[in-house]
Amino acid sequence: RRELLAARAERQARFDAGELPDFLPETAEVRSGDWKVGPIPADLQNRRVEITGPVDRKMIVNALNSGATHFMADFEDANSPTWSNCIEGQLNLRDRWDGKIDFTDETSGKRYAIGETPAVLIIRPRGWHLLEEHVTVDGEPMSGSLFDFGLYFFHNAKALLAKGSGPYFYIPKLESHLEARLWNDVFVYAQEKLGIPKGSIKATVLIETLPAGFEMDEILYELRDHAAGLNAGRWDYIFSFIKKLAKRPDYVLPDRGQVVMGKAFLGAYALLLIKTCHRRGAFAMGGMAAQIPIKGDPAANEAAFAKVRADKEREVNDGHDGTWVAHPDLVPVAKEVFDRLMPQPNQVDRQRDDVEVGQADLLRLHEGSKTEEGFRLNIRVGVQYIEAWLRGRGAVPIYNLMEDAATAEISRAQIWQWLQYGAVLENGVTVTPEFFDKALGEEMERVRGELGAEAYDAGRFPEAIDLFRRLSLAPEFEDFLTVPAYQLLA
Repeated sequence: RRELLAARAERQARFDAGELPDFLPETAEVRSGDWKVGPIPADLQNRRVEITGPVDRKMIVNALNSGATHFMADFEDANSPTWSNCIEGQLNLRDRWDGKIDFTDETSGKRYAIGETPAVLIIRPRGWHLLEEHVTVDGEPMSGSLFDFGLYFFHNAKALLAKGSGPYFYIPKLESHLEARLWNDVFVYAQEKLGIPKGSIKATVLIETLPAGFEMDEILYELRDHAAGLNAGRWDYIFSFIKKLAKRPDYVLPDRGQVVMGKAFLGAYALLLIKTCHRRGAFAMGGMAAQIPIKGDPAANEAAFAKVRADKEREVNDGHDGTWVAHPDLVPVAKEVFDRLMPQPNQVDRQRDDVEVGQADLLRLHEGSKTEEGFRLNIRVGVQYIEAWLRGRGAVPIYNLMEDAATAEISRAQIWQWLQYGAVLENGVTVTPEFFDKALGEEMERVRGELGAEAYDAGRFPEAIDLFRRLSLAPEFEDFLTVPAYQLLA
């Protein structure tokens, strides 16, 4: 794992020196070969609407009952990895398979219990770069990925198989097929140790880094006995695009709100993902709808839901086999679209041979403007998310969107990029460290007004502001904000 992280750094140094990501010449045979992934279980054949969220007890029960086909229980970007969150999450999932997840909320007196047809569970462990400081191996903190995977697999795999399901996982943040190979080695080892059949584990890989966008075939190939599909992790993919091309002034993005699916590099990568998956007999999962209901404003709520509908129609028409939502109220919205336009369980038979995507397509910039409001919004969202994360909350409603670590990463990455290259905003303002500090102070006063002085002062805003400022003004781009933030948490 450490060798692979070192290889990431070496590759980044090559990008910083001017090399651009491209398809690997040494794996051309894998891309041109006629191979397919292993058989996919019955309860992964129809994945039209997946809901995602953290692993607290109430969320798990609500998500399982939401009407979604699947629930991605998240130890990664929607989870603040406090020791209690990680351990209680594992206990909650074990209770789900022991039939003991029901509970009564002490505050409200409301009873929570799983219904007749709960969503199928898929678990997302942390990425290879994160550690679990509370458990050491040979005196060193262990991998957060292996901690999350290992505990869930050890305690639940046999119960899952006995109930006709299986140990299903979402694998985040991969940057190469060699990182996928390590996961495959872990899966083979774990299955042997527990004495369960090879191929029982099924993994869907999030394509949410720019290098992985060029290695989709190879990633599926490495995991072919265990692969169920790929997912278009759009928010992290935008963050990775900025990060990997950080030293290139010719790759500065417009406002994040203008970097939309269906256009430029995002459109190309989603179509390539569908084509790649279907050619290999795997499922192509669409991206997250982060909208949440806007209470008390029916017109704004309908406008938000109309956006979701349009996005899901694009996904199903492109050929995706399913999609993600962050809130139970969006399950029926997404489900209606997929039921109407995809009456069959999936679209794997849609091969999309018409799609041709090359290096230039995967690097094509979105057109758009850089605005002061976009800059200031990034400050407000980034700081508020980090502050909530430091208080142990990983999925946070901010301005009618459910934000997780990925959107905070885009916020600070975009600010870093605009500062680095002195971007000129639409109103003629040049982005400088002085302008950033002025805007940071003003936007925090605005947030204080929005939240109320008492709530603001009771939070962890000083630490969040300090970290956000350091990351934004750093001469070198910090790979992940969750790494220095974890030191404040642990």
